[in-house]
Amino acid sequence: MKAELTPTTPQLPELLAPAGNWECAKAAVENGADAIYFGLERFNARMRAENFTEADLPELMQFLHRRGVKGYVTLNTLIFPQELGEAQQYIRSIITAGVDAVIVQDVGICRLIRHLSPDFPIHASTQMTITSAAGVEFAESLGCNLVVLARECSLKEINKIRQQISLPLEVFVHGALCVAYSGQCLTSEALGGRSANRGECAQACRMPYELIADGQVVDLGDRKYLLSPQDLAGLEVLPDLVKSGVTCLKIEGRLKTPEYVANVTHVYRTALDRVMELERPNPLTPFPTKQGGINAPLSASQRGRGRGQSQERYNLEMAFSRGIYTGWFGGINNQELVHARFGKKRGVYLGEITRIRNEQVIIKIEAPVKPGDGVVFDCGHPETKEEGGRIYAVEYKGKDAILTFGRRDLNLHRLHVGDKVWKTSDPELDKQLRQSFAGEIPQFQRPISVEVYGEVGDKLIAIAHDELGHVVQVESTISLVEAHTKPLTKERLHEQFARLGNTPFCLASLTNNLKNGIMLPVSELNRMRREIVTQLEVRRSLPKAWQLHSHASLQDLLPSPTLSHSHTPSLIVLVRSLKQLQAALDAGIEILYCEFEDPRKYREAVEMVRQGGLLGDKETRRGGDKETQEHGKYLPQIWLALPRITKPGENWILEQVRACKADGYLVRNYDHLQFFAQERCIGDFSFNVANALTADYFKHRFGLERVTASYDLNITQLQDLLNSCPPQWFEVTIHQHMPMFHMEHCVFCAFLSQGTDYTNCGRPCEKHEVKIKDRVGYEHILQADAGCRNTVFNATAQTGAEYVQRLIELGLQHFRIEFVNETSEEVTQTIHSYQQLLQGEITGSQLWRELKLQNQLGVTRGPLGSSKSFAPKE
Repeated sequence: MKAELTPTTPQLPELLAPAGNWECAKAAVENGADAIYFGLERFNARMRAENFTEADLPELMQFLHRRGVKGYVTLNTLIFPQELGEAQQYIRSIITAGVDAVIVQDVGICRLIRHLSPDFPIHASTQMTITSAAGVEFAESLGCNLVVLARECSLKEINKIRQQISLPLEVFVHGALCVAYSGQCLTSEALGGRSANRGECAQACRMPYELIADGQVVDLGDRKYLLSPQDLAGLEVLPDLVKSGVTCLKIEGRLKTPEYVANVTHVYRTALDRVMELERPNPLTPFPTKQGGINAPLSASQRGRGRGQSQERYNLEMAFSRGIYTGWFGGINNQELVHARFGKKRGVYLGEITRIRNEQVIIKIEAPVKPGDGVVFDCGHPETKEEGGRIYAVEYKGKDAILTFGRRDLNLHRLHVGDKVWKTSDPELDKQLRQSFAGEIPQFQRPISVEVYGEVGDKLIAIAHDELGHVVQVESTISLVEAHTKPLTKERLHEQFARLGNTPFCLASLTNNLKNGIMLPVSELNRMRREIVTQLEVRRSLPKAWQLHSHASLQDLLPSPTLSHSHTPSLIVLVRSLKQLQAALDAGIEILYCEFEDPRKYREAVEMVRQGGLLGDKETRRGGDKETQEHGKYLPQIWLALPRITKPGENWILEQVRACKADGYLVRNYDHLQFFAQERCIGDFSFNVANALTADYFKHRFGLERVTASYDLNITQLQDLLNSCPPQWFEVTIHQHMPMFHMEHCVFCAFLSQGTDYTNCGRPCEKHEVKIKDRVGYEHILQADAGCRNTVFNATAQTGAEYVQRLIELGLQHFRIEFVNETSEEVTQTIHSYQQLLQGEITGSQLWRELKLQNQLGVTRGPLGSSKSFAPKE
C-alpha cells in the first residue's frame, strides 16, 4: 500500500515505548526506545497500570537521560474542578524534575501548563481526537508542541495533514486498537461509571455481542466480537510512515509486561534502522547505528516443520495478538479490521486439529512449535473456558505435528477435530527477552563520534559528540612524543576508543587529526576514554532546565463565577427524525437541535420549523420581526448538529449543512469551530468541558454561546463546575440514551454487506434498523452518521431529573433532552414530563417513576447520579 508522499528527505522518527513500571522502562531503554511515556498515580489514562510516583521522577529522569532516552509523562485525562489545584502541583513537580514533555487531553490543563511555563513541551494526546489540520492548529493555539493524531487516520490523510501544518506529528504504530475514537468513548461511563476519559476503561468493546436487524438476530456463525478490532501492526507500512514525515512512532501498551515492551520495541527499532539505512541519500555514508537488544533468530526446533514466517511477525504475535493488521493506515476496510472471532490474546496460529488419541493431539502444522510452549485450543467459543496447556513433546510426521501433553493436563473430551490451535507462550523467547534488560550493565548502546587533535609536545585532545548534541573535551595528562614504535594511527585510535563495553555508548566514527609518527601510552588513551564516558553521562543526566514562573497561579486563569439574573429555565430538545421534530414542534419547544444521518434532510427540517413553528398566526413566516416578538408569539429556533468527526476532504458535509441556513449550529470538533466561526454556535459534549479553564477557553476564544457540560461529570462535579463559572455558559443534558461507542468501524458494512466501505457496501444503514445485544440482554441502538461513522447508543435512557431543581438553584438555565429512536408518542410524553418538571408541577422523583413506567426499555439515573455525597431534592 502506497501513500501520496511529500518530496522531503526522510528523517529518523523517534521511537516511543510504553512503561507501566521500572522493569518496563528498562526493557524499553535496553531495546532501543528513543523515548518512553509513563503515568503517575493520578490523571493518566491507564490507572490500572502500576505507574510511577512523583518521588520517582528525579531518579527515573536521571536514568533515562543518562541513557540518551527522553521521558514523557501522561497527564491525559479530564480534570474536574476540585482537582485543578492538585493538577497544578503535579505540573510543577513534572517540570522541576526535568521531564521532556507532558501528554495532555484536557484543554484547560494545556492552558495552565503554558501559563506556568512558556517553554515546557506539551504533546496533545490522542484523547483530544485530532483528525485534521484544523485540529492541529487548535492544539497549536493552546501552546502544544506536538500532536498525537487519532489512530483512525490513514496514511493518505496523514500526508494531507502534514502538507498543511508545520507542527510535529506522532502516530501509534503498534498495539491494541480502541474501536471508538479516543476521547469520544463513553461506554464504560454509561455502563458502570468508569470513565475512559479518566483512565478507567472497562473494555466493553472486547465483549461478545449479537447483531439484531429489524428485530431478528442475524446468524453470523462464530463471529460474535463485533466491536473488537485486531491489534495494530504498522511494520509493513513503516517506510511509508517514515516518508510521511511523522516525528514520532508510538507503541501502545502501558498495561503490558516488560517482555512485551522489550519484544515490540526491539522489532521496531531494528526495522526502523533498516528503513533509514535504505533511505539515506548517500549509500556510501554510514548511518549511525545503535547496538544492543535481543537477537533471537528462530532455532531449528522453533522452525519445526511449519511454513516460513518472518522472525519479526512471529515476535509481534507472541508479544500480544488478537490478530495483527495495519489498522486504518491503508484506509477503511471494515471486513478486515474486525474479524469478530475472539477479543482476547491468541498469539501465533499453529494449525487445526486433525486427530486426537491418548494424550496426543495431531495438528496440521503451520508455525514453529517445541516442547515447553504453551497452547490454547479454540473451539469457536472464546467466551467459555478454553482448554490449554504446555507441550511435553513434539514429533513431526510429514506436515503433521504430534503434540504430547502431560497426563490429565487436558480434558481431551472437550477437544474436537477442526479446532484451531494457537501458541500463547514461548518460554525460550521470554527468557531471551528478559535477558535483554536484566542486570545493571547497559546492553543497548548509542553512538558517539570522537575527534582527536595534537602535536608533539602538546597534550592529546579528544572531543566527543553524542547523538543528542552533547559535547565533551578531554585532554591527556602527558604530552605527545615522537613514535619509535606503534604510532597513533587511525586504526589504533579507533581500537582503543571503541572499547566501550559495559557503557551506554558505542563508537560510530573516529576522526584522526594527528600527524604521522606520534605516540601516547595505551594506558593514557584508556583513561581518556573512561573520562569521556563519565563526562558524557554527567552531561546527559542533568535535568532539563525549563522555565517555571514561581508567581504564576491557577487563580490567574479562573473566570469570575458571577451569577446571572434569574430566568425561567428552558428546555432544549434534540431529535433524530422529522417525525420527532414535528412532535417537538407540536409540544411548543422553542429551541430544537436536529441530528440526521442524511444532511440533505436538514433543509426540509429548517423549512418545516420556519413554516409551522409559529403558534397563532401560521401565515407569518419566522423572521424575528419585532411585531411578532412583541405579541409574545412562539418563535422556535432550529440548530443543526454536525458529525462528531471531520477528516481531510469532508468539508463538503459542513458546506451542505451551512447552506440550509439554520439559526445556529451544534459544533462538535475543531473543524466546526473554524468553519462556522462567523455563525451562532454552541459547543457539544464532545469537547469534554469538565472544568472552568476549558469552559472559559471555548467561550471566549471561539465565542460560543454555550458549552455542554462533559458527560463524565457526576452531580457533585457538575455542581463544582457551575459554581466556578457563570452558570449561563452551560447547558446540561438531563435525558438521553448515552452515546457509548463512536467509531470509524462500520458495523452495518462489516456484517450486513460484503463491502469494505461506503463505496461498495450498498448502504444497509438506510435499509435496516439495527441493534447490538450484549451478554446481559440489553439491545443497544446502532446508528450511522453523515460520514458513515457509527454510534452505539445505550439501550436504556438515563435521566438526571432528580437533580434539576438543585441545578436551577445554582443558576443553570438550559436543560437538554435527546431522542434517538423514540416514536412521536414517546417524544410527546417525555417532553410533557420535563416541561412539568421545569415548571415545578412535578418533582424529579415523580418524573423518574413516570418515565420508568412509560418506557419499555426502562430509564436509569445514569452516571450523573453516581455521586453518593449529594441527595436529590424532591
